[in-house]
Amino acid sequence: QGHLVESGGGLVQAGGSLRLSCGTSERAGSKYAMGWFRRAPGKEREFVAGISWSDHNTDYADSVKGRWTTSRDNAAVYLQMNSLKPEDTAVYYCAAKRITATHPALTGGVYLSDYEYDYWGQGTQVTVSP
Repeated sequence: QGHLVESGGGLVQAGGSLRLSCGTSERAGSKYAMGWFRRAPGKEREFVAGISWSDHNTDYADSVKGRWTTSRDNAAVYLQMNSLKPEDTAVYYCAAKRITATHPALTGGVYLSDYEYDYWGQGTQVTVSP
């Protein structure tokens, strides 16, 4: 089972940057595709960025493409958030999808829908002032 803890949120002015981290405590042998989602006040949770277990393929929401980058290592997944805008204000969540396939062609997927994920962090607040 995955155990996810986000960190790195905070208050920044528009145009600033933050780097979120999502530490993982996974059992040996577990494989996870990872994703970042956000929920802004009064809005539904939406996909922000995702990264695959193998090959570290990535995908991004159009609203953040070109501004943000997600990456991962053996211990955590990261979200580098540059050129922040007030509309980026939200609670940000990392999520993990358990990958059970073993064929390489089936382990490099990026998952865009929240219902595809199995484990979630508690969320970290990002607030961007005008």
